[in-house]
Amino acid sequence: MSNILDSDIKYLPGIGPKRAELLGKELNIRTFRDLLYFFPFRYIDRSRIYAIAEIIPSMAYIQIRGKIIRMETMGENPRNKRLVVKIQDATGVLDLVFFKGIKWIQEKIKTGQEYIVFGKPASFNGTVNMVHPEINPVTEEILYGGSSMMGVYSSTERLKNSGIGNKVFSKFQLSLLEKYIETVPESLPAYIIERKGLCPIRHALKNIHFPTDAQALAEAQYRLKYEELFYLQLSLLKQKSIRMRKDGGLVMGKIGENFNSCYRELSFPLTGAQKRVIKEMRADMLSGKQMNRLLQGDVGSGKTLVALLVCLIACDNGYQACIMAPTEVLAQQHYKSIGKFLAPTRIRSALLTGSTKTKERKEIHEKLLSGEIDILVGTHALIEETVQFRNLGLAVIDEQHRFGVEQRARLWSKSDITPHILVMTATPIPRTLAMTLYGDLDVSVLDELPPGRKPIQTLHATETQRGKIFRFMKEQIKAGRQVFIVYPLIKESEKMDYKNLEEGYALITEEFKAPEYITAVVHGKQKNEDKAYDMELFAKGKAHILVATSVIEVGVDVPNASVMIIESAERFGLSQLHQLRGRVGRGSEKSYCILMTGYKLSKESKQRIELMCRTQDGFELAEADLRMRGPGDLEGTVQSGLAVDLKISNLAKDSQILENARKTALNILEQDPFLEKPENALLKRQLSVLRKEGKEPVDFSRIS
Repeated sequence: MSNILDSDIKYLPGIGPKRAELLGKELNIRTFRDLLYFFPFRYIDRSRIYAIAEIIPSMAYIQIRGKIIRMETMGENPRNKRLVVKIQDATGVLDLVFFKGIKWIQEKIKTGQEYIVFGKPASFNGTVNMVHPEINPVTEEILYGGSSMMGVYSSTERLKNSGIGNKVFSKFQLSLLEKYIETVPESLPAYIIERKGLCPIRHALKNIHFPTDAQALAEAQYRLKYEELFYLQLSLLKQKSIRMRKDGGLVMGKIGENFNSCYRELSFPLTGAQKRVIKEMRADMLSGKQMNRLLQGDVGSGKTLVALLVCLIACDNGYQACIMAPTEVLAQQHYKSIGKFLAPTRIRSALLTGSTKTKERKEIHEKLLSGEIDILVGTHALIEETVQFRNLGLAVIDEQHRFGVEQRARLWSKSDITPHILVMTATPIPRTLAMTLYGDLDVSVLDELPPGRKPIQTLHATETQRGKIFRFMKEQIKAGRQVFIVYPLIKESEKMDYKNLEEGYALITEEFKAPEYITAVVHGKQKNEDKAYDMELFAKGKAHILVATSVIEVGVDVPNASVMIIESAERFGLSQLHQLRGRVGRGSEKSYCILMTGYKLSKESKQRIELMCRTQDGFELAEADLRMRGPGDLEGTVQSGLAVDLKISNLAKDSQILENARKTALNILEQDPFLEKPENALLKRQLSVLRKEGKEPVDFSRIS
């Protein structure tokens, strides 16, 4: 029998079809359950009444109680017409100002009567007032279910303009709770509730919307956060536990001639971190289980070489390997850099991207099937149906968050055997986020930079210093170096960004005139061949300056580039700034990253810029990014989103709850991997509900 909470939201009194459509479009609220689990993001204490004399404009929302002494309409023309209502208490008089709904307010309130007014103080011409406050007669029991704390719900302009403000939201929630809270079934087994000291689900849902006091609110928040993070971890760990119990992983026991030839001819020693990580992967490949490993490494930590050495293990054991990159530029970069290392081996590699010519493509397809290609490097072109391997034993996916799950799943179908999987990212991921996004993968971290890499000096500059920066660029170019200039690319405003880049390009070519200075340009609107031509011009040292949007963020390796200038740096996230900075400092010369910003910076932007200038530790920056920006925006301007929709938890603040929930989930699965014991029947049922609703976290590693 379906639960009443699955009912369409239009059937809740006061909503109806029109409002339901709007709630669905604006906030994705379509059922009673969606509304019930739409929680306030903050609370206002309504237990205190302030004296008018105490009020200052900087206060948050407050409550006053007083008598209306006068009402007058001011402003001749309709544009500045306003109603000013004067309210008085024993300590003074306050103006309440209304620009909309004037007639309705005049009908609702009466001079000489006492009211409770709730709103945010403001200042106009040196006097304190309140604009559009909420106003209720003292006799009327204020809503909010008898709660002294009022929840504040996220909303949108369209909803507010349609009359669905915070008060209306509270009414909806109250109506829902009064009618249906008793139908909400308990969603955690009794033994977990008891062991973890959690309050019951009904108590939590009542008090998250209408807390009786601060203690009840804290209990409700803890219960709901714990449950959310527990099911997230249980689902990920169950997927992993099933996989680990399955045999059928390819055993690759041999370290052969190709691996040794490549290793012996390296012109530098591997770092301790690289050796440790290769050992971890080697153990996976010997275990008889399928390897599913995430390799995290800061920019320049040597991930590509590690991936190649692991590919060589697969090749020496008679299997093929592939490396899939998100962009053509990065695929070409990988192909070029592994080519150098493969010189002393007998390994045959090929590159397949969207711009590979038909004749060459056909040849690659044939050689893949016959086994004449050992390592294939490419973009999502590797996923096309026509691409079939003879015996794919290892798939390496770089910058994995940029590929959709379906895209990856299509790669797995390329082989009758189950290949080992290595996922790589240069975006340092904080531990809590790694446990959430990749809780089902084993994690290896490259936390050491190769010897000889010099730290990059990071500086902050504004427009007034541009002349000085141009002089510095000329000095660097004179010394034989090259310069990157990057403009932000923000999805919503590609026209504006293109204009920024065009203006920037015009300014640079005016200041750095040809033929003395050659400037290349790369942006998302170019044809692939134009992009490749300009990129090549810069990579080969024929262009002194590369003006680009953040398409160069990943994988451009130009050891001779020693200066990175990031325009409008305040528009980038910390992780993205760090990625861009990593494009320089790849050679033996001292390198510089200059963060250009406007004069006026928000407090958060200021913090970001200062942190960038202070540290080069990608993990420290990623932790800070998570705290400042939340998990959905770790990639900077692109909303990468989470594998699961978190309603109440905050991964930056709730790491202890996450750890605790993860331990509980691990203990349960150790004793009952398939959740078959009677006491875990509810857990099994809840996971299947999440799966049906599409809310179960994505298995980032499952390939069969």
